[in-house]
Amino acid sequence: MVKGTPNVRITANIVETAPQNRLAGKKVIVTGGGRGLGFYIARKCRQEGASVLIAGRDERVLQEASQRLCDCPYLVFDVRRTAGIAAFLSEADRLLGGRVDCLVNNAGISLHEKSFADVTEEGFDRQFDTNLKGPYFLTQTFIDYMNREKIGQGNILFITSERGLYCDDIPYGLTKAAINSLTTGLARRLIAQGIRVNAIAPGVTASDMTGVDKNGNLYWPSSCAGRVFLPEEVAEVAAFLLSDVSMCISGEIVPCNQGNHYRCDW
Repeated sequence: MVKGTPNVRITANIVETAPQNRLAGKKVIVTGGGRGLGFYIARKCRQEGASVLIAGRDERVLQEASQRLCDCPYLVFDVRRTAGIAAFLSEADRLLGGRVDCLVNNAGISLHEKSFADVTEEGFDRQFDTNLKGPYFLTQTFIDYMNREKIGQGNILFITSERGLYCDDIPYGLTKAAINSLTTGLARRLIAQGIRVNAIAPGVTASDMTGVDKNGNLYWPSSCAGRVFLPEEVAEVAAFLLSDVSMCISGEIVPCNQGNHYRCDW
């Protein structure tokens, strides 16, 4: 008889595309761009020729990220502070030289409650304000900005989660399900204005939020892939959806989890 838990170590060999200037001329705002997936999306966009501005709540984190991104412009901004959205976009427009045409709604939090019974009203509000209310009104104001500036073609990309693709009773999953609905609802309304709206829904991805070191053991037994995903591979999908080569795609929620949302655990 063998006792104990097997020691499984998983790593991932991922492929990143060589820069092809696919985003040349585009101006991109990435919320939550100082760390985790947001940082790697910003990095990929810059590699593909875009002008990028990163935003987040922690100036020290943004400064460090800016240096790693070769002095990428940044703004301290909390998406929960909806009264400051117009001023934020005005300053982003100034720093990027006008005519910003891409918004990546990446900022988000999860409090990782163990069960429905563990959810507090304060935690519920924090997650809904950050993950849903903030991106909702930032997107609304961004669309107004694009219309006012007569920017005829643009992209809005939401970073949601596989948690939004199946039923849930925890605030994080509920906010992501709502973002999925918002993505599809906006896409059909806005395409006539030349604005595409899509989302990517990663599985568990190595980041500060998940607490997984991307350079460590990626083993994740609850995923059908058996591993955590890396921000670099998810950023590849984000760059594709922001580029003009995906012009025929709008209203799509693209899972980045090797099919883990097709749950068949019986």
